[in-house]
Amino acid sequence: MTASIIDGKAFAANLKEQIAKKVKFLKENHNLIPGLAVVLVGEDPASQVYVRNKNKSTKAAGMNSYEHLMDDDVTEAELIAKVTELNNDPAVHGILVQLPLPKHINEAAVIETIIPEKDVDGFHVINSGLLATGGNGMVPCTPLGCIMMLKDKLGNLSGLDAVVVGRSNIVGKPMAQLLLKESCTVTIAHSRTKNLAEVVGRSDIVVAAVGVPELVKGSWIKPGATVIDVGINRITKEDGKTKLVGDVEFAVAVERAGAITPVPGGVGPMTIAVLLQNTVTAACRQMGIDEPA
Repeated sequence: MTASIIDGKAFAANLKEQIAKKVKFLKENHNLIPGLAVVLVGEDPASQVYVRNKNKSTKAAGMNSYEHLMDDDVTEAELIAKVTELNNDPAVHGILVQLPLPKHINEAAVIETIIPEKDVDGFHVINSGLLATGGNGMVPCTPLGCIMMLKDKLGNLSGLDAVVVGRSNIVGKPMAQLLLKESCTVTIAHSRTKNLAEVVGRSDIVVAAVGVPELVKGSWIKPGATVIDVGINRITKEDGKTKLVGDVEFAVAVERAGAITPVPGGVGPMTIAVLLQNTVTAACRQMGIDEPA
């Protein structure tokens, strides 16, 4: 059996089309244009590319995009002042501070300055708490994208055994909460889990988000399971060239799983698409109107 490939690029493209239709409806019926502000500190090349892609995607969906570029030596107080300014700007419905920040800045302090309603990354402690208690906060983009793809592929997830390999605040923990919300039986595992192979091997859904190249061996995958690989790791091959691999040993897993996301081209493309979706959701909530279907 060879797994069906879950095409994240195609899924994200379809989601962006739906978002553009929602934005058009909001403009025409409510005179509302969702606005996303991205704050980038420093000149990290990878972050610059990511921010450019966000800006391009935001504008393509018909939304307003606001970029705020700040020098590496910006003080924490100056950055917090900028976030506070954006909190108070009615044209801005979503705020994203690109991570990582320089070492002299306390990331948690900056994130917690963003008001929860505009926290489209879903990292604020209040949004984390709302997710954990079944509330209606903003949800981190990558886990939300993963749950969208799982529901699209499997339909009702109720009663399925799921394992999340990884316990980060950005992916692992919120992913587990979303699976619980869908009535899965959820195990949170990680690189130090004893009998990890056994835990993975009994799971109908495997979400790998631990950041270790091919930690999850393909032979561990339960036949027919659905595998969502969040990992993006650059490794050096024997010939000296580099390639991207996930946290799952894809070549073997693809022969056992029922469905699997590739790396690249799986979860990655979903993150920006879901960021746009979160911005539309945030705008509607702030304006007290129903989000278009």
